[in-house]
Amino acid sequence: MAKLFISLSALSGMLAVILGAFGAHGLRNRLDDYLMGVFETAVQYHFYHTLALLAVGIIALQQPQTVLLKSAGWLFLLGIAVFSGSLYVLALSGVKWLGAITPLGGLAFIAGWACLAAAGWKLIP
Repeated sequence: MAKLFISLSALSGMLAVILGAFGAHGLRNRLDDYLMGVFETAVQYHFYHTLALLAVGIIALQQPQTVLLKSAGWLFLLGIAVFSGSLYVLALSGVKWLGAITPLGGLAFIAGWACLAAAGWKLIP
């Protein structure tokens, strides 16, 4: 589990850097201020939760069979895909209804943090 989450966090971080650079350089004069802000929010949350996923992987080095920890990792990945993914697509396409699914990604982030907190509570004496 540790190898999987550390590897996925590295790939997610790489993708966040690519998308952040694309937004800063490729979209600067193509999106209005609102949509540029949406794109930047997607990148920001993508990075934050990539680091959370890395933390899950590192903790899993010591506690590899923890269901709560594994759940946290998958929820962080789901949140990145749904929250940041929907915002990326919304910013690039202008399709406003995509904003309606973004909160589902936010709920996945919240659940991931709750699982990580519970795992920490159970794992640390």
